[in-house]
Amino acid sequence: MNKVTILLSALLLTGAVASAKTLVSVNGKPITQEEVDQELMQATQGRFNQVPADRQAAFRQQVLQQLIGKELIYDDAKKSGITKSAEYKSEYKKLEERMKKELAIQVWQKKLLDSIKISNKELKDYYKKNMDEFREKESVHARHILVKTEDEAKKIIAQLKSLSGDKLKAKFIELAKKESTGPSGKNGGDLGYFSKGQMVPAFNDKVFSMKKGTITQQPVKTQFGYHVIYLEDKKPSMTRKFDEVKAFIEQRLKMEKFKEVMKKKMDALQKKAVIK
Repeated sequence: MNKVTILLSALLLTGAVASAKTLVSVNGKPITQEEVDQELMQATQGRFNQVPADRQAAFRQQVLQQLIGKELIYDDAKKSGITKSAEYKSEYKKLEERMKKELAIQVWQKKLLDSIKISNKELKDYYKKNMDEFREKESVHARHILVKTEDEAKKIIAQLKSLSGDKLKAKFIELAKKESTGPSGKNGGDLGYFSKGQMVPAFNDKVFSMKKGTITQQPVKTQFGYHVIYLEDKKPSMTRKFDEVKAFIEQRLKMEKFKEVMKKKMDALQKKAVIK
């Protein structure tokens, strides 16, 4: 593992990424939290918060690594005289002209969007009429050990049967890393959270009938092989509260109104314009 990767991992694991303004410095050039956030929002089209929680840290690290790479290349480009070349200056001028127009359009659209207001009544009405949209299905957080034969699965269960609590979980993770043939094996068999219907029927039916902190007492057979399952957590179905989704609703309604306002604005501008 190189020094950059170690540094990134340390930042992410300690939570420094969430609070620090400057995350890393590349040859004296700071890379800030704001820069990373902007890249994340652009890459996910403003939906970074919808990225599964267990993948957000890895995504942040990937984006930070990309920004570091850009700084290293740019620094080398300056040292090698690229930024003083005629080709660079010519392309820069073309880009500058394009960006003047693009930036003016972006600022114009933002000003229009900011002028749109959504009343609290509109927000609550939308919530009441669309509650199904904010209803979350029952979900579970499970781990599994996948092996080829039933006998292999039974031997693993025999090693786990007498354990409970943290000892059971620790031993299960150990065996998953050692015995599982599935891709999640290296992560202790971790499948994360998933709702009903996301797994194959036999696996789905069994895992949703289990109690938290227990394992399957018999191997579960699917087309992939034989599974030993550990249920780490279970969340009941629930409807998210209005305050939790208020910002999301406001953004959605603003965008809907924005499209209407934009159409009227464009129609009016076209009528005034001389287009031949």
